[in-house]
Amino acid sequence: MTTPKTLFEKVWQRHSVVPPASPGLPTVLAIDLHLIHEVTSPQAFSQLETNNLPVRRPYQTVGTMDHSTPTDPSITRDHWTVLDAIASKQLDRLDQNCERHGVPLHGWGSNDQGIVHVMSPELGLTQPGFTIVCGDSHTSTHGAFGAFAFGIGTSEVGHVLATQCLLQHKPKTFEVRIDGVAAPGVTAKDLILAVIAKNGVQGGTSHVFEYTGEAIRALSMEGRMTVCNMSIEGGAKAGMIAPDEATFAYLKDRPHAPQGAAWEAAVADWKTLATEPGATYDKQLVLNAAALEPMITYGTNPGMAIPVTDTIPDPACQPDAARPSLEKALDYMALKPGAPILHQPIDVVFLGSCTNSRYSDLEAAATLLDGKKVHSEVRMLVVPGSAHVKRRAEENGLHEVFKAAGAEWREAGCSMCLAMNNDKLGPGEYAVSTSNRNFEGRQGPGGRTFLASPLTAAASAIAGRVADVREIL
Repeated sequence: MTTPKTLFEKVWQRHSVVPPASPGLPTVLAIDLHLIHEVTSPQAFSQLETNNLPVRRPYQTVGTMDHSTPTDPSITRDHWTVLDAIASKQLDRLDQNCERHGVPLHGWGSNDQGIVHVMSPELGLTQPGFTIVCGDSHTSTHGAFGAFAFGIGTSEVGHVLATQCLLQHKPKTFEVRIDGVAAPGVTAKDLILAVIAKNGVQGGTSHVFEYTGEAIRALSMEGRMTVCNMSIEGGAKAGMIAPDEATFAYLKDRPHAPQGAAWEAAVADWKTLATEPGATYDKQLVLNAAALEPMITYGTNPGMAIPVTDTIPDPACQPDAARPSLEKALDYMALKPGAPILHQPIDVVFLGSCTNSRYSDLEAAATLLDGKKVHSEVRMLVVPGSAHVKRRAEENGLHEVFKAAGAEWREAGCSMCLAMNNDKLGPGEYAVSTSNRNFEGRQGPGGRTFLASPLTAAASAIAGRVADVREIL
C-alpha cells in the first residue's frame, strides 16, 4: 500500500533529480519550462558568459518582451530608443542574448508577444505536470494547469539557463477549498482576494496552495489563472489546480500542445495527476463562495481587502501587533476608519496585468461599458495581455466599445501594473486596478491603488468612484 499523494507531491516526485542528502538540504529539481523576459535575464546571461557556459536546453527556454515595452500604440521601436534609453537597452539585450544562445523569442512586433504569464498558456507552452520557472513573482499563474510554477531570482535564472535544474527545499501542502456557487458579480478575482483577506499575506509561507471545491471547478481556465496568479500575494510558493476536462479543452490544438497520438497519451497521463482520495494536506482553509461579495482592497497589501459594501477597518479595533501597519496604510491611502469604501472618488481605472488582461476579462468589462461612458473625471486604460488577446478583442469589436466609452485602447504589456514607462499614477491619485499589488508607489510615486475585478473596475469607471457592480447587473 502506498500513501495517497496530492497533486503537488506527484509533480515534485516526478522532477526530483537528486533528493536531499540529509534533512534540511535542498532537492535538485528538474525544470521543464523556463520563461524569460527583458528585466531579470540580462545579468543571468552575463553569468553564462563569465563562466563560458551555453544555455543547457534552449528549446525548453522561451523569451518574451513585456515589462519594458511601451503600450502607447503611437510609439515605434526607434522612437522608444530616444524616449527611454534604459528600457530600450533591456530589449536590445534580450534580442542579442536569445539570438546568441538559440532561445526562441517573442519580441517587439511579434504576433505572439505578450505578458509572459498570458503568452505562455495561450501558446500551449504551459502544460499539466510541468515544473515552470520565471524571473517574475507571478509565475504561480501557470499552476492553473496543474503545473508547479514559481518565481525565481536573477541568480537562479542563471542556474536554470546553465543546468535546467534548480536547488529547492520542498514546500508543505495547503488545501484552499472554496465550496458553493458564487453569486452574479462575484468573480475569480473576488475569490482570491477573499482568500488572502482571510488567510493573510503570510498565511501561505513555505506552502503550495492547491485550490479545490465547487467554485474553483466552475471557473474557466482564465479565471483559474487569475486565482493562481495571486497565490504569491498570500505568501505561498505556488498555487495549483488539478487538470480536468476544462484544462484539456483549453489546451487542445494550441501550437505547442501535443498533437495526434501524443495528445491522447498526454491527456491520459494528466488525468493521473489529481490528488488521490485520502491524501492529506499540512494546512487547510475552507470558504463558501455563496457567502462572498465583490471584494476591493483599501490598504497597501492585497490582504487589506473587504467586501465593497463594508467600511474601512478601525486600527483601534485591531490587535496591538496589527495596529501600526494598518495606521500607516490608512495614512498613505488618506482613508478614514469607519468610512465606507463604496463611492470613494477615483481618478484612474486600469484594466490589465498578468492577473486580469485576458480576453474574458476584457469581454466582461466591455459588456458592462457597452453604450455607457467612462466618467468625465476618470482616465481608463485598457491594456490587453498579449498580441493574441488584442487581435481577438479587435476582431470582435471590443476595442470599439472601449474607445466609444472614452477608454484608452493600448498595446500589450505589463503597463501600469508596476508603473512602467509613462503608464503610472500621479502623486495622490486613486486607481481601481485589476492588477495584483497595491504596495506604496507600486503604480506610481504617491499613487493609491484599490485592487478589484474587471467588473468592479468597469463599474467604477462609469461611476467615477468605487462602485458595486451588482447595482448595474
